[in-house]
Amino acid sequence: MSEIPFPDAEAATGVFVEHRELLFGVVYNMLGSVADTEDVLQDTWLSWSRRGPGGVDNPRAYLVRIAVNHALQRRAVVSRRRETYVGSWLPEPLVADEDGADDPALRSESVSLAMLVVLESLSPLERAVFVLHEVFGYAHTEIAEILDRTPAAVRQVAHRARAHVHARRPLYEAHPRVRREATERFVRAAVGGDIAELMEILAPDVTVWTDAGGNRRPSALRPVHGRDKAVRLLTGYARRGAGRGGAGSLELRYRRVNGDDAAVLFQDDAPYAVIVMDLTPEGDRVSNLFVVSNPDKLTHVQKEEA
Repeated sequence: MSEIPFPDAEAATGVFVEHRELLFGVVYNMLGSVADTEDVLQDTWLSWSRRGPGGVDNPRAYLVRIAVNHALQRRAVVSRRRETYVGSWLPEPLVADEDGADDPALRSESVSLAMLVVLESLSPLERAVFVLHEVFGYAHTEIAEILDRTPAAVRQVAHRARAHVHARRPLYEAHPRVRREATERFVRAAVGGDIAELMEILAPDVTVWTDAGGNRRPSALRPVHGRDKAVRLLTGYARRGAGRGGAGSLELRYRRVNGDDAAVLFQDDAPYAVIVMDLTPEGDRVSNLFVVSNPDKLTHVQKEEA
């Protein structure tokens, strides 16, 4: 961190560190990118260091306000970058350690990868309001102060965002044990190229999202809709990977990703892909499959000794 231009440097640093997990959670859920979140936190720190804690009655509220507004500014940069992104864009996954010990980013509130995909369809303002209210429990009056808007305007935005999210994302969440069993069953079938098993576990209207960022081959440039197309895609991956020593050389580990059970594939000790499933309300079939294999989004994933 750069030098702080006011006397009480130690106090300012302590206050910022105390709230860093909260700030990370808010900003990450607004942007879906760890790198961009870290940049926003750096900007937040610089703004805070220039202001300092003196005379601030509620440092927590002040820091959240700074971070949210920096995140909204950053969102414009992220959107421009997406315009030239190769293939589907998925959020950067937050992957827990193998022993279940999460880093500070994972201890903060974060929504599932599937929910983050839905949040991408909101406007930046709608997403900020939704994250602050639905994820972190901020009252509309508090959000109004953070965003410099009236409580009535915030309530209207919140209602619109909530209706949009709930229309695309059922409130039901499968039990963790069910998710783990379904994940293991799917991975066995996909890696083994078991067409019959894949047809059984994939929902008829399943969608497969693959994010390689143009850095992996093969990969689908657009989401693949429907069970038949999904099975062809997945079994094709398995055949091509096996033929190159790819799938056979991949090592599988089960980890928690954004709070959900998921699968992580490693090749030569480097992260190769993160696979996250979204289940039907009954919990017995896969409704959405998210595969993140862009190496730039896996830099934080570490393989630990077995």
